[in-house]
Amino acid sequence: MASPPPPPPPPPSCTYNSIIIVGSGVFGLTTALHLLLLPPPTRPTKITLIDKSPFPAPDGASIDSSRIVRADYKDAAYAQLGARALSIWRGGAGVYEGLGGEGRYTQSGLLLVANTAPGGEEEEGMGGESYVRQSLENVVALDGVEGVRGVFNSRGEIEGCVGGFIQREGLKEGGGGGAGSGLGDTGYLNTRSGWADAEASMRFVRRRVEEVGRGVVEFVVGEVVGLEEVSDTNVDVGKNTKGKETKVNGVLLRDGSRLTADLTVLAMGAWTPGLLDLRGRAVSTGQVIGYVSVTAEEEARYKDMPVILNLSTGLFVLPPRNGVLKVARHAVGYVNPVPVTYGQPDGRGPPVLTSLPITAHSSPPNFRLPQEASASLRSALRDMVPEFGDREFTSTRICWYTDTPTADFIVSYVPNRQGLFVATGGSGHAFKFLPVLGEEIVGVMYGLERSKEYAERWRWRERVAENVVTLDGSRGKSVQSELRKLLEEEGEVQVNVGGVGGVGVKAKL
Repeated sequence: MASPPPPPPPPPSCTYNSIIIVGSGVFGLTTALHLLLLPPPTRPTKITLIDKSPFPAPDGASIDSSRIVRADYKDAAYAQLGARALSIWRGGAGVYEGLGGEGRYTQSGLLLVANTAPGGEEEEGMGGESYVRQSLENVVALDGVEGVRGVFNSRGEIEGCVGGFIQREGLKEGGGGGAGSGLGDTGYLNTRSGWADAEASMRFVRRRVEEVGRGVVEFVVGEVVGLEEVSDTNVDVGKNTKGKETKVNGVLLRDGSRLTADLTVLAMGAWTPGLLDLRGRAVSTGQVIGYVSVTAEEEARYKDMPVILNLSTGLFVLPPRNGVLKVARHAVGYVNPVPVTYGQPDGRGPPVLTSLPITAHSSPPNFRLPQEASASLRSALRDMVPEFGDREFTSTRICWYTDTPTADFIVSYVPNRQGLFVATGGSGHAFKFLPVLGEEIVGVMYGLERSKEYAERWRWRERVAENVVTLDGSRGKSVQSELRKLLEEEGEVQVNVGGVGGVGVKAKL
């Protein structure tokens, strides 16, 4: 098998006076922060951070009540990166001093479980026992056995573990195996993992960018609809051959204005495929979340509860905080294909179907979860925290990932488009790396030796698959469904399905 092509190298003179970053999520903000930490003359003199919404963006994946923080990975490279991040969440220094304070990080522990596969054979790429076993091996190799408070080989053992901190009244007897076994049949408890208050943590980073970047960083609220590009058909592409290359000089905004810079960074999360053709490399997928209210007395009773994550179903529950308990599903997700015309805000050129987010902020108030999603979240509550199994959801949302086939991020210069860099592909697991992510993105951007491993892992790849589905072993088994079709089957709902690059449509669902 031929070896993969190397990642596109940084330009020979990798110094940028001005940089535009599109997106103020975890990729965009941490990149800005670490650009500001570069020494002169490498440090940019102007950074423009653009987002379609005032900060914090209400439909951004990085803005939420909580995100799991763990080094519990099957992949040793991400386990190591997670361990680095955890050390800073627990007690950072420099610009991250105090990151985990004031309730932004809680070391609640993580109960990582899986169901026994029917016949003992796991479906390739789906979450299961092998992921749990290899995660445990990596955790022990990195951190020793100190944090591991139990390794469980039956549902009964897991029930015995959680019985000390979860009210088990109402839990069905028996079980073991099957999609409904939320507590799993095998797993372990790692007391050195936990969760972060995502919105509060992003506010912390935003303040640091404002402080360190005074006089350098400008924050712009505006919708980017295209790239300011100039084509050159007489570019030396090697071996005495001339070819075509496009120079990206900046971005075009919905209001008709243009912003220019030496380098443009696309860090728009699930909206990135609306500006950059990522077909075969990444796809925007919707993942479901529900919230239920709890009383102060109930929250106090669950104060020692760990995060519970079942890799076979993708369902997980986080401990209650501020009167709210969160339940969610980490699966292959929904897609929302809409027509997009890349780089052409005036609509010229043939549109292509690309999955882009639908959120409660881009659609009317009656936008809701599909019925199967609500039922799935309900089953998680009943099995994991049965005391709240029938409690009404106070709110729900769809959180949009940018999934890649392997769950590796895409952090790279874009081939044949000089002046364009992309940082996306979080695949639903990037947030935990907040205190180390920007450092590695900037390392890749400037070709630093210390980031060579990540430059290779996060490189720009040729189209990998016709239909991208993340198969890294962490996703619950489910079918990648088209969200609009599901809602159409359940009744008529008017939804603004969006569109970037000049194409916007409304679908009657």
